[in-house]
Amino acid sequence: MNLFQRTMLQWNDLHPYNAVHVVRIPVALDPGRLRTVIKATLERYGLTNLTLDRTKGIFHYHGGPAVCEIKTVAGGEGTRPSFQAEIEDQLNTAFAPSESFNPFRFFVATERNSISLGVAYFHAVADAESVVLLMKDIVDAYMGRNGPGVSSPVELYPPRYDNLLRHCPGVLASRLFAFPSLVRAVRCSCRPRYRDAENLDNGFAFFSLKPEALLSLFKAGKSRGITLNDLFLALLMKGISPLAPDRTQAARRRMISVGCIVNIRKDLALGSRRSFGLFLGSFVVSHEVPRGISLMDLAQDIRRQTLEIKRGRLYLGTPLELAVARFTFSLFSTPRRKKFYQKNYPLWGGATNMNLNSLWTQPPGEKPIDYFRAVSTGPATPLVLSVTTVRDVVNIGLTYRSTVFSAAEIEQLKTDFHASLGTLEAHA
Repeated sequence: MNLFQRTMLQWNDLHPYNAVHVVRIPVALDPGRLRTVIKATLERYGLTNLTLDRTKGIFHYHGGPAVCEIKTVAGGEGTRPSFQAEIEDQLNTAFAPSESFNPFRFFVATERNSISLGVAYFHAVADAESVVLLMKDIVDAYMGRNGPGVSSPVELYPPRYDNLLRHCPGVLASRLFAFPSLVRAVRCSCRPRYRDAENLDNGFAFFSLKPEALLSLFKAGKSRGITLNDLFLALLMKGISPLAPDRTQAARRRMISVGCIVNIRKDLALGSRRSFGLFLGSFVVSHEVPRGISLMDLAQDIRRQTLEIKRGRLYLGTPLELAVARFTFSLFSTPRRKKFYQKNYPLWGGATNMNLNSLWTQPPGEKPIDYFRAVSTGPATPLVLSVTTVRDVVNIGLTYRSTVFSAAEIEQLKTDFHASLGTLEAHA
């Protein structure tokens, strides 16, 4: 296990640390066939009967038959509310990593001439790209595009790359050099208010941005050299800002800090996308978000920070921070662990961005699929923005700590997202 996986296990001790992917495909539901396909795919991958040895820091898939029960969610017209509630329930329902277990749970709903197939998974075993690979093989087999054994095998035990001194000594030096500035930014960041630190429950909401909104974002970013990821971070900060009005009167903690998860497979030069595991880095950006600042000006300021991070590949230095946090975390009692991040590393939110178009090429002439994701907040951040671009649509899952944000505040954040995008479209 790498340090990211070990940290996720620590978080999972406090509250289930799961993630959910959902794919909507334009076919009718055949429960027996779907169950057969999922079982065969998991068994072909070898993703069954997982055991963890936390003392030695290793995990092992023992293989064998897949225990595959597929939960059926109420379908028909108006499926989304019940399906959204199911995703929320899956995020809050623990796996049992203390024994041999299957780290995947599936659920399905039908609507008109399509099905929505969801998988909840124990996040420590896989990143989003690995799960997309799994879901694609399941869908291809279900739709008759391949059969058992057609797809190439996966690598279940890829090498660890989080020994920075050995693999990335330059990155380690850069991260150590940048560490004091990160500490200063965090010490100037306001803390979200947790009404009950004992409550780590996740709420979930979902919404989509239409093609014209994505086009406006793309055009606006291209005209000023700003990436879509920078724009989404700016949208997240701008949406959070009204929820923290008191910080503007604070003497020191006036900043809003948000994190971003990075897929580091290219940086690690992994030869195949069929490496099944967790290959993630992260970084943090901070800003005061003064009243009246435009989305593009905020995104421009964020871009200056992310450019420096990318030039030094500082996101590869995440294991250094995780090692420090894990050691400190282990010294505290359970009640103090639940308050550790909010006091010492106060993030308001985080973002994970994935372009499905680069991972899943859809056959021409077929009705398109749809895809969206959700990720547990964990103890480190009270809000996670899961952004998935599918064709020319952006699907956004919002997972939030219910003890920090109310459902009404999340609805307001969604409204503010659309309002900011409407301003961009008006000036396009």
